[in-house]
Amino acid sequence: MSWSRLTVTLTVGCLALAGCARRTVVVRDRPGPSTAVTLGIPPGHLPPPGQCRIWIEGRPPGRQPRARSCDNILANAPAGAMVVYRPTRDRRIVRVRYIHARRMGVVIRVRVFNAETGKFVREEDD
Repeated sequence: MSWSRLTVTLTVGCLALAGCARRTVVVRDRPGPSTAVTLGIPPGHLPPPGQCRIWIEGRPPGRQPRARSCDNILANAPAGAMVVYRPTRDRRIVRVRYIHARRMGVVIRVRVFNAETGKFVREEDD
C-alpha cells in the first residue's frame, strides 16, 4: 500500500471514529449574583418611596430621567435600562427591574438592594 493511500485510509478511519463518538454537552446552572454586586446609583438619586425612576447605564446621574409615578413606566423603559422602585412599605430597600438589552420594556431580572449601602440583598421573580 502506498503512503498516500495509507494516509487517506487512516484519515477516513479517524473521521469515522470521531463521528461515532458520543458528544457530551455540559450545561452549568447560571450562578447566582455575587454579594459583591452593588446598585451603582448615588443615594441622592434614588426615587422617593412610592415612586420609580428609569436609570440608563452610562448616563451621568444629573442627566437621568426624573423620578415619577410607576404607572406604565415599564412600557417606556428603553432597552438596557433599569427601572428603580422604592416601596413605601419598606423604605430600606430598592427594587430594580433590569430591561432586556435589545427589547424595550421586557424585564429579564429583578434584584433587591439596600437603599443606604447599595449592596445586593437578593434576587426575586418578577
